[in-house]
Amino acid sequence: MEYYLAIDIGASSGRHILGSVENGKLKLEEVYRFQNGISKIGNEYCWNIQQLFRDIKLGIKKCKDIGKIPKTIGIDTWAVDFVLLDGNDDMLGNAVAYRDDRTEGMMEEVFKIIPKDMMYLYTGIQFQRFNTVYQLLSIKKNNPEILNKAKTFLMIPDYLNFLLTGKKVNEYTNASSTQLVNSFDRTWDTKILKELGINKDIFQEIKLPKTSLGNLRKELVKEFGFDMEVILPATHDTGSAFISSVCNDNDSIYLSSGTWSLMGVENRFPICVPQAMEYNFTNEGGIDYRYRFLKNIMGLWVIQEVRRNLNDKYSFSELVDLARENIDFPSIVDVNADRFLKPENMIEEIKDYCRETNQKMPQEVGEIAMCVFNSLAHCYKKAVANLEEIFEKKFKRINIFGGGCQNDFLNELVAKATGKEVLAGPVEATAIGNLAAQLISQNVFKDLGQARQAIKKSFDIKQFKAN
Repeated sequence: MEYYLAIDIGASSGRHILGSVENGKLKLEEVYRFQNGISKIGNEYCWNIQQLFRDIKLGIKKCKDIGKIPKTIGIDTWAVDFVLLDGNDDMLGNAVAYRDDRTEGMMEEVFKIIPKDMMYLYTGIQFQRFNTVYQLLSIKKNNPEILNKAKTFLMIPDYLNFLLTGKKVNEYTNASSTQLVNSFDRTWDTKILKELGINKDIFQEIKLPKTSLGNLRKELVKEFGFDMEVILPATHDTGSAFISSVCNDNDSIYLSSGTWSLMGVENRFPICVPQAMEYNFTNEGGIDYRYRFLKNIMGLWVIQEVRRNLNDKYSFSELVDLARENIDFPSIVDVNADRFLKPENMIEEIKDYCRETNQKMPQEVGEIAMCVFNSLAHCYKKAVANLEEIFEKKFKRINIFGGGCQNDFLNELVAKATGKEVLAGPVEATAIGNLAAQLISQNVFKDLGQARQAIKKSFDIKQFKAN
Protein backbone atom coordinates (compact mmCIF):
# COMPACT_ATOMS: atom_id res chain seq x y z
CA MET A 1 0.00 0.00 0.00
CA GLU A 2 1.33 3.45 -0.91
CA TYR A 3 0.58 6.39 1.38
CA TYR A 4 0.42 10.12 0.73
CA LEU A 5 0.48 12.74 3.48
CA ALA A 6 -1.65 15.90 3.57
CA ILE A 7 -0.72 18.45 6.22
CA ASP A 8 -3.66 20.80 6.57
CA ILE A 9 -3.07 23.78 8.85
CA GLY A 10 -5.90 26.09 9.78
CA ALA A 11 -6.15 29.13 12.01
CA SER A 12 -6.91 27.10 15.13
CA SER A 13 -5.42 23.66 14.48
CA GLY A 14 -3.48 21.48 12.08
CA ARG A 15 -3.56 17.80 11.26
CA HIS A 16 -1.60 15.18 9.36
CA ILE A 17 -3.88 12.99 7.27
CA LEU A 18 -2.59 9.95 5.43
CA GLY A 19 -4.32 9.05 2.21
CA SER A 20 -4.30 5.82 0.24
CA VAL A 21 -6.32 4.49 -2.69
CA GLU A 22 -8.00 1.10 -2.57
CA ASN A 23 -10.40 -0.19 -5.24
CA GLY A 24 -10.69 3.31 -6.67
CA LYS A 25 -11.70 4.82 -3.33
CA LEU A 26 -9.73 7.30 -1.26
CA LYS A 27 -9.09 6.22 2.33
CA LEU A 28 -8.13 8.70 5.06
CA GLU A 29 -6.38 8.26 8.38
CA GLU A 30 -5.62 11.08 10.77
CA VAL A 31 -2.25 10.40 12.40
CA TYR A 32 -1.48 13.62 14.24
CA ARG A 33 -3.30 16.77 15.33
CA PHE A 34 -1.91 19.93 16.88
CA GLN A 35 -3.02 23.35 18.05
CA ASN A 36 -2.47 26.61 16.22
CA GLY A 37 -3.43 30.18 16.98
CA ILE A 38 -2.28 33.74 17.16
CA SER A 39 -0.59 35.30 20.14
CA LYS A 40 0.51 38.83 20.89
CA ILE A 41 4.22 39.59 20.57
CA GLY A 42 4.85 43.19 21.53
CA ASN A 43 2.03 45.06 19.83
CA GLU A 44 1.48 42.53 17.02
CA TYR A 45 -0.71 39.43 16.70
CA CYS A 46 1.53 36.71 15.25
CA TRP A 47 1.76 33.06 14.22
CA ASN A 48 4.34 30.83 15.89
CA ILE A 49 5.98 29.52 12.73
CA GLN A 50 8.75 27.72 14.58
CA GLN A 51 6.21 25.74 16.62
CA LEU A 52 4.24 24.96 13.47
CA PHE A 53 7.32 23.46 11.88
CA ARG A 54 8.09 21.47 15.02
CA ASP A 55 4.57 20.01 14.85
CA ILE A 56 4.97 19.27 11.15
CA LYS A 57 8.05 17.21 11.97
CA LEU A 58 6.37 15.44 14.90
CA GLY A 59 3.50 14.37 12.66
CA ILE A 60 5.88 13.08 10.00
CA LYS A 61 7.70 11.03 12.63
CA LYS A 62 4.34 9.65 13.78
CA CYS A 63 3.86 8.15 10.30
CA LYS A 64 7.05 6.15 10.77
CA ASP A 65 5.96 5.11 14.26
CA ILE A 66 2.83 3.48 12.83
CA GLY A 67 4.70 1.93 9.92
CA LYS A 68 3.04 3.99 7.19
CA ILE A 69 5.74 6.01 5.49
CA PRO A 70 4.33 8.44 2.92
CA LYS A 71 5.59 8.55 -0.64
CA THR A 72 4.75 12.25 -1.01
CA ILE A 73 3.77 15.14 1.24
CA GLY A 74 1.83 18.37 0.65
CA ILE A 75 1.13 21.35 2.94
CA ASP A 76 -1.78 23.77 2.80
CA THR A 77 -2.64 26.70 5.11
CA TRP A 78 -4.74 29.83 5.15
CA ALA A 79 -4.02 32.65 2.69
CA VAL A 80 -2.58 36.23 2.64
CA ASP A 81 0.02 35.89 5.43
CA PHE A 82 3.76 35.69 4.72
CA VAL A 83 7.30 36.00 6.00
CA LEU A 84 10.21 38.08 4.74
CA LEU A 85 13.74 36.68 4.79
CA ASP A 86 17.07 38.48 4.77
CA GLY A 87 20.16 37.52 2.78
CA ASN A 88 20.91 34.73 5.27
CA ASP A 89 17.37 33.33 4.98
CA ASP A 90 16.57 34.49 8.53
CA MET A 91 13.11 35.88 9.23
CA LEU A 92 12.78 39.64 9.40
CA GLY A 93 10.29 40.61 12.07
CA ASN A 94 7.37 38.40 13.06
CA ALA A 95 4.95 36.27 11.06
CA VAL A 96 2.14 38.76 11.64
CA ALA A 97 -1.42 37.41 11.39
CA TYR A 98 -4.09 38.85 9.13
CA ARG A 99 -6.30 39.70 12.12
CA ASP A 100 -3.73 42.21 13.35
CA ASP A 101 -4.84 45.82 12.98
CA ARG A 102 -1.66 47.04 11.27
CA THR A 103 -3.54 47.30 7.97
CA GLU A 104 -6.05 49.82 9.31
CA GLY A 105 -6.27 52.61 6.70
CA MET A 106 -3.82 50.96 4.30
CA MET A 107 -6.45 50.15 1.69
CA GLU A 108 -7.23 53.84 1.34
CA GLU A 109 -3.51 54.59 1.05
CA VAL A 110 -3.24 52.18 -1.88
CA PHE A 111 -6.23 53.77 -3.61
CA LYS A 112 -4.45 57.12 -3.51
CA ILE A 113 -1.78 55.55 -5.71
CA ILE A 114 -3.80 53.04 -7.75
CA PRO A 115 -7.56 53.65 -8.14
CA LYS A 116 -9.78 50.98 -6.68
CA ASP A 117 -11.34 50.01 -10.01
CA MET A 118 -7.90 49.58 -11.58
CA MET A 119 -6.70 47.38 -8.70
CA TYR A 120 -9.71 45.15 -9.29
CA LEU A 121 -9.24 45.13 -13.06
CA TYR A 122 -5.58 44.14 -12.67
CA THR A 123 -5.98 41.47 -10.00
CA GLY A 124 -9.65 40.47 -9.79
CA ILE A 125 -9.23 40.08 -6.02
CA GLN A 126 -11.83 41.31 -3.56
CA PHE A 127 -11.02 44.15 -1.18
CA GLN A 128 -10.30 43.01 2.34
CA ARG A 129 -8.26 45.16 4.65
CA PHE A 130 -5.97 42.25 5.56
CA ASN A 131 -4.90 41.36 2.00
CA THR A 132 -1.15 40.91 1.58
CA VAL A 133 -0.75 44.10 -0.43
CA TYR A 134 -2.03 46.19 2.50
CA GLN A 135 0.17 44.28 4.96
CA LEU A 136 3.22 45.06 2.81
CA LEU A 137 2.27 48.72 2.54
CA SER A 138 1.95 48.86 6.33
CA ILE A 139 5.49 47.51 6.67
CA LYS A 140 6.74 50.00 4.08
CA LYS A 141 5.14 52.85 6.00
CA ASN A 142 5.86 51.81 9.59
CA ASN A 143 8.90 49.50 9.38
CA PRO A 144 10.69 50.41 6.14
CA GLU A 145 13.95 48.93 7.37
CA ILE A 146 12.39 45.45 7.17
CA LEU A 147 11.45 45.81 3.51
CA ASN A 148 14.83 47.36 2.74
CA LYS A 149 16.60 44.29 4.13
CA ALA A 150 14.19 41.75 2.61
CA LYS A 151 15.57 39.43 -0.06
CA THR A 152 12.79 36.84 -0.13
CA PHE A 153 8.99 36.91 0.14
CA LEU A 154 7.37 33.57 1.01
CA MET A 155 3.78 32.93 2.02
CA ILE A 156 3.30 30.72 5.06
CA PRO A 157 3.10 27.35 3.22
CA ASP A 158 5.90 28.46 0.88
CA TYR A 159 8.11 29.07 3.91
CA LEU A 160 7.23 25.70 5.45
CA ASN A 161 8.09 24.05 2.12
CA PHE A 162 11.39 25.96 2.10
CA LEU A 163 12.19 24.59 5.56
CA LEU A 164 11.49 21.08 4.23
CA THR A 165 13.30 21.27 0.90
CA GLY A 166 15.45 24.39 0.69
CA LYS A 167 13.48 25.40 -2.44
CA LYS A 168 11.98 28.89 -2.71
CA VAL A 169 8.82 29.20 -4.80
CA ASN A 170 5.48 30.99 -4.53
CA GLU A 171 2.56 28.63 -5.15
CA TYR A 172 -0.12 30.00 -7.48
CA THR A 173 -3.37 29.62 -5.51
CA ASN A 174 -1.96 31.30 -2.42
CA ALA A 175 -0.06 33.94 -4.40
CA SER A 176 -3.29 35.00 -6.09
CA SER A 177 -4.75 35.96 -2.69
CA THR A 178 -2.09 38.67 -2.24
CA GLN A 179 -3.85 41.08 -4.64
CA LEU A 180 -0.47 41.40 -6.36
CA VAL A 181 -0.87 38.79 -9.11
CA ASN A 182 -2.27 39.85 -12.47
CA SER A 183 -5.51 37.92 -12.98
CA PHE A 184 -5.00 37.47 -16.72
CA ASP A 185 -1.30 36.66 -17.18
CA ARG A 186 -1.14 34.99 -13.70
CA THR A 187 2.25 36.37 -12.77
CA TRP A 188 3.36 39.03 -10.29
CA ASP A 189 1.98 42.38 -11.45
CA THR A 190 5.16 44.43 -11.77
CA LYS A 191 3.16 47.59 -12.51
CA ILE A 192 1.41 47.44 -9.13
CA LEU A 193 4.64 46.62 -7.33
CA LYS A 194 6.46 49.51 -9.02
CA GLU A 195 3.73 52.03 -8.26
CA LEU A 196 3.59 50.96 -4.61
CA GLY A 197 7.39 51.02 -4.32
CA ILE A 198 7.75 47.33 -3.41
CA ASN A 199 10.84 45.53 -4.71
CA LYS A 200 9.72 42.95 -7.29
CA ASP A 201 12.92 40.95 -6.82
CA ILE A 202 11.84 39.56 -3.44
CA PHE A 203 9.06 37.54 -5.08
CA GLN A 204 9.71 34.01 -6.34
CA GLU A 205 8.68 32.18 -9.47
CA ILE A 206 5.02 31.19 -9.29
CA LYS A 207 4.51 27.42 -9.45
CA LEU A 208 1.29 25.49 -10.00
CA PRO A 209 -0.34 22.83 -7.81
CA LYS A 210 0.98 19.32 -8.65
CA THR A 211 4.53 20.70 -9.02
CA SER A 212 7.25 18.63 -7.36
CA LEU A 213 9.74 20.48 -5.17
CA GLY A 214 11.94 17.43 -4.97
CA ASN A 215 12.99 15.60 -1.86
CA LEU A 216 13.67 16.62 1.74
CA ARG A 217 16.77 18.39 2.98
CA LYS A 218 19.50 15.89 3.84
CA GLU A 219 19.44 16.78 7.54
CA LEU A 220 15.69 16.03 7.66
CA VAL A 221 16.16 12.68 5.92
CA LYS A 222 18.64 11.84 8.67
CA GLU A 223 16.27 13.07 11.38
CA PHE A 224 13.23 11.17 10.04
CA GLY A 225 15.06 8.07 8.88
CA PHE A 226 13.39 8.21 5.47
CA ASP A 227 12.93 10.50 2.47
CA MET A 228 9.86 11.56 0.52
CA GLU A 229 8.90 13.88 -2.32
CA VAL A 230 7.35 17.27 -1.53
CA ILE A 231 4.46 18.16 -3.85
CA LEU A 232 2.66 21.48 -4.10
CA PRO A 233 -1.06 21.04 -3.52
CA ALA A 234 -3.28 24.08 -3.81
CA THR A 235 -1.52 25.55 -0.78
CA HIS A 236 -4.40 27.94 -0.10
CA ASP A 237 -6.71 25.70 1.93
CA THR A 238 -9.81 26.91 0.08
CA GLY A 239 -8.14 26.08 -3.22
CA SER A 240 -7.65 22.52 -1.96
CA ALA A 241 -11.17 22.35 -0.56
CA PHE A 242 -12.75 23.34 -3.88
CA ILE A 243 -11.02 20.38 -5.54
CA SER A 244 -13.20 18.13 -3.36
CA SER A 245 -16.54 19.34 -4.66
CA VAL A 246 -18.88 16.50 -5.61
CA CYS A 247 -20.76 18.74 -8.07
CA ASN A 248 -18.66 18.88 -11.20
CA ASP A 249 -21.20 20.88 -13.23
CA ASN A 250 -22.32 24.40 -14.12
CA ASP A 251 -25.49 24.41 -12.01
CA SER A 252 -23.85 24.30 -8.59
CA ILE A 253 -22.54 26.83 -6.13
CA TYR A 254 -19.70 25.76 -3.86
CA LEU A 255 -19.47 26.70 -0.19
CA SER A 256 -16.31 25.89 1.72
CA SER A 257 -17.44 26.11 5.34
CA GLY A 258 -15.06 26.55 8.23
CA THR A 259 -13.67 29.47 10.22
CA TRP A 260 -14.30 31.36 6.97
CA SER A 261 -17.09 30.66 4.52
CA LEU A 262 -16.04 30.89 0.86
CA MET A 263 -19.00 30.85 -1.50
CA GLY A 264 -18.88 30.89 -5.27
CA VAL A 265 -18.32 28.96 -8.48
CA GLU A 266 -15.42 27.55 -10.46
CA ASN A 267 -14.56 29.39 -13.68
CA ARG A 268 -12.16 29.10 -16.59
CA PHE A 269 -11.65 32.87 -16.77
CA PRO A 270 -11.62 35.80 -14.30
CA ILE A 271 -14.63 38.10 -13.98
CA CYS A 272 -13.36 41.61 -13.30
CA VAL A 273 -16.46 43.61 -14.27
CA PRO A 274 -17.67 46.55 -12.13
CA GLN A 275 -20.65 44.55 -10.85
CA ALA A 276 -18.34 41.85 -9.46
CA MET A 277 -16.24 44.56 -7.79
CA GLU A 278 -19.34 46.22 -6.34
CA TYR A 279 -20.42 42.92 -4.77
CA ASN A 280 -16.81 42.32 -3.63
CA PHE A 281 -16.31 38.95 -5.29
CA THR A 282 -12.83 37.59 -5.79
CA ASN A 283 -11.12 35.63 -8.57
CA GLU A 284 -8.69 33.44 -6.64
CA GLY A 285 -6.46 30.99 -8.44
CA GLY A 286 -7.38 27.33 -8.50
CA ILE A 287 -5.91 24.09 -9.73
CA ASP A 288 -5.18 23.85 -13.48
CA TYR A 289 -5.53 27.64 -13.79
CA ARG A 290 -9.17 27.49 -12.82
CA TYR A 291 -10.56 30.58 -11.09
CA ARG A 292 -12.55 30.42 -7.90
CA PHE A 293 -15.04 33.25 -8.32
CA LEU A 294 -16.26 33.58 -4.77
CA LYS A 295 -17.09 35.78 -1.83
CA ASN A 296 -15.39 35.60 1.56
CA ILE A 297 -17.92 35.49 4.38
CA MET A 298 -16.92 35.65 8.03
CA GLY A 299 -18.09 32.08 8.65
CA LEU A 300 -18.01 29.94 11.78
CA TRP A 301 -15.44 32.27 13.34
CA VAL A 302 -18.43 34.12 14.79
CA ILE A 303 -19.83 31.13 16.69
CA GLN A 304 -16.29 30.04 17.64
CA GLU A 305 -15.78 33.40 19.32
CA VAL A 306 -19.21 33.22 20.98
CA ARG A 307 -18.22 29.86 22.43
CA ARG A 308 -14.90 31.29 23.61
CA ASN A 309 -16.70 34.23 25.27
CA LEU A 310 -18.78 31.64 27.13
CA ASN A 311 -15.53 30.08 28.42
CA ASP A 312 -16.11 27.00 26.22
CA LYS A 313 -18.93 25.99 28.55
CA TYR A 314 -20.96 24.65 25.62
CA SER A 315 -19.92 22.29 22.85
CA PHE A 316 -20.74 23.33 19.29
CA SER A 317 -23.46 20.65 19.14
CA GLU A 318 -25.00 22.05 22.33
CA LEU A 319 -25.03 25.54 20.81
CA VAL A 320 -26.82 24.09 17.78
CA ASP A 321 -29.42 22.41 20.01
CA LEU A 322 -30.01 25.67 21.90
CA ALA A 323 -30.38 27.53 18.60
CA ARG A 324 -33.03 25.02 17.45
CA GLU A 325 -35.00 25.77 20.60
CA ASN A 326 -34.97 29.46 19.61
CA ILE A 327 -35.61 29.03 15.88
CA ASP A 328 -38.10 31.92 15.82
CA PHE A 329 -35.61 34.48 17.12
CA PRO A 330 -35.69 37.11 14.35
CA SER A 331 -32.60 39.32 14.59
CA ILE A 332 -29.91 39.22 11.90
CA VAL A 333 -26.46 40.81 11.85
CA ASP A 334 -24.13 41.50 8.94
CA VAL A 335 -21.47 38.91 9.74
CA ASN A 336 -19.21 40.44 7.09
CA ALA A 337 -18.96 43.79 8.85
CA ASP A 338 -15.42 44.68 9.93
CA ARG A 339 -16.58 44.96 13.54
CA PHE A 340 -16.85 41.15 13.68
CA LEU A 341 -13.30 40.51 12.38
CA LYS A 342 -11.71 40.56 15.83
CA PRO A 343 -13.90 42.25 18.42
CA GLU A 344 -13.00 42.36 22.08
CA ASN A 345 -16.16 40.41 22.83
CA MET A 346 -18.21 38.82 20.03
CA ILE A 347 -21.38 38.44 22.12
CA GLU A 348 -21.39 42.11 23.11
CA GLU A 349 -20.66 43.11 19.50
CA ILE A 350 -23.68 41.12 18.31
CA LYS A 351 -25.88 42.72 20.97
CA ASP A 352 -24.60 46.20 20.10
CA TYR A 353 -25.31 45.63 16.41
CA CYS A 354 -28.88 44.54 17.14
CA ARG A 355 -29.46 47.52 19.40
CA GLU A 356 -28.00 49.98 16.88
CA THR A 357 -30.20 48.53 14.10
CA ASN A 358 -33.36 48.56 16.26
CA GLN A 359 -33.64 44.77 16.37
CA LYS A 360 -34.40 42.54 19.30
CA MET A 361 -31.24 42.02 21.34
CA PRO A 362 -30.38 38.36 22.01
CA GLN A 363 -30.08 37.60 25.71
CA GLU A 364 -30.11 33.84 26.16
CA VAL A 365 -27.33 31.65 24.76
CA GLY A 366 -29.77 29.98 22.38
CA GLU A 367 -30.90 33.35 21.03
CA ILE A 368 -27.30 34.39 20.41
CA ALA A 369 -26.54 31.10 18.62
CA MET A 370 -29.72 31.36 16.52
CA CYS A 371 -28.82 34.93 15.58
CA VAL A 372 -25.40 33.75 14.36
CA PHE A 373 -26.65 30.79 12.33
CA ASN A 374 -29.56 32.70 10.81
CA SER A 375 -27.26 35.60 9.96
CA LEU A 376 -24.88 33.23 8.16
CA ALA A 377 -27.75 31.68 6.18
CA HIS A 378 -28.99 35.12 5.11
CA CYS A 379 -25.50 36.20 4.14
CA TYR A 380 -25.25 33.09 1.96
CA LYS A 381 -28.66 33.93 0.47
CA LYS A 382 -27.40 37.39 -0.49
CA ALA A 383 -24.26 35.93 -2.07
CA VAL A 384 -26.38 33.49 -4.09
CA ALA A 385 -28.53 36.37 -5.35
CA ASN A 386 -25.38 38.29 -6.34
CA LEU A 387 -24.02 35.27 -8.23
CA GLU A 388 -27.28 34.72 -10.08
CA GLU A 389 -27.42 38.38 -11.04
CA ILE A 390 -23.84 38.38 -12.35
CA PHE A 391 -24.23 35.11 -14.28
CA GLU A 392 -27.83 35.88 -15.33
CA LYS A 393 -28.95 32.36 -14.43
CA LYS A 394 -30.43 30.34 -11.61
CA PHE A 395 -28.28 27.76 -9.86
CA LYS A 396 -29.88 24.51 -8.74
CA ARG A 397 -27.87 23.46 -5.72
CA ILE A 398 -25.23 24.35 -3.16
CA ASN A 399 -22.46 21.92 -2.23
CA ILE A 400 -21.28 22.70 1.30
CA PHE A 401 -18.00 21.02 2.23
CA GLY A 402 -15.43 21.30 4.99
CA GLY A 403 -15.89 21.01 8.74
CA GLY A 404 -18.91 23.33 8.77
CA CYS A 405 -20.95 20.95 6.60
CA GLN A 406 -21.47 18.76 9.68
CA ASN A 407 -23.87 21.39 11.09
CA ASP A 408 -27.16 19.93 9.87
CA PHE A 409 -29.15 22.77 11.41
CA LEU A 410 -27.21 25.40 9.48
CA ASN A 411 -27.56 23.30 6.32
CA GLU A 412 -31.34 23.29 6.83
CA LEU A 413 -31.36 27.07 7.32
CA VAL A 414 -29.30 27.54 4.15
CA ALA A 415 -31.64 25.35 2.10
CA LYS A 416 -34.66 27.25 3.45
CA ALA A 417 -33.14 30.73 3.01
CA THR A 418 -31.80 30.17 -0.51
CA GLY A 419 -34.47 27.85 -1.88
CA LYS A 420 -31.71 25.55 -3.15
CA GLU A 421 -30.98 21.88 -2.62
CA VAL A 422 -27.99 21.51 -0.31
CA LEU A 423 -25.47 18.68 -0.61
CA ALA A 424 -23.26 18.46 2.48
CA GLY A 425 -19.84 16.82 2.23
CA PRO A 426 -17.12 15.79 2.19
CA VAL A 427 -16.11 16.90 5.67
CA GLU A 428 -12.33 16.66 5.25
CA ALA A 429 -12.51 18.62 2.00
CA THR A 430 -9.22 20.49 2.33
CA ALA A 431 -7.11 17.44 3.16
CA ILE A 432 -8.85 15.47 0.41
CA GLY A 433 -8.12 18.19 -2.15
CA ASN A 434 -4.52 18.34 -0.94
CA LEU A 435 -4.20 14.58 -1.44
CA ALA A 436 -5.92 14.74 -4.84
CA ALA A 437 -3.23 17.10 -6.17
CA GLN A 438 -0.54 14.72 -4.94
CA LEU A 439 -2.29 11.70 -6.45
CA ILE A 440 -2.68 13.41 -9.83
CA SER A 441 1.00 14.37 -9.75
CA GLN A 442 1.85 10.69 -9.17
CA ASN A 443 -0.49 9.53 -11.96
CA VAL A 444 -2.70 7.61 -9.54
CA PHE A 445 -5.52 9.74 -10.99
CA LYS A 446 -5.11 10.91 -14.57
CA ASP A 447 -6.76 14.29 -14.04
CA LEU A 448 -9.05 16.40 -11.84
CA GLY A 449 -12.21 14.87 -13.29
CA GLN A 450 -11.14 11.34 -12.36
CA ALA A 451 -10.08 12.52 -8.90
CA ARG A 452 -13.48 14.10 -8.30
CA GLN A 453 -15.27 10.93 -9.39
CA ALA A 454 -13.24 8.96 -6.86
CA ILE A 455 -13.96 11.53 -4.13
CA LYS A 456 -17.70 11.38 -4.85
CA LYS A 457 -17.86 7.61 -4.37
CA SER A 458 -15.49 7.61 -1.39
CA PHE A 459 -17.40 9.79 1.07
CA ASP A 460 -20.96 10.11 2.37
CA ILE A 461 -22.92 13.14 1.15
CA LYS A 462 -26.06 14.37 2.96
CA GLN A 463 -28.94 15.99 1.09
CA PHE A 464 -31.18 18.81 2.35
CA LYS A 465 -34.25 19.91 0.40
CA ALA A 466 -35.37 23.52 0.15
CA ASN A 467 -38.86 22.88 1.47
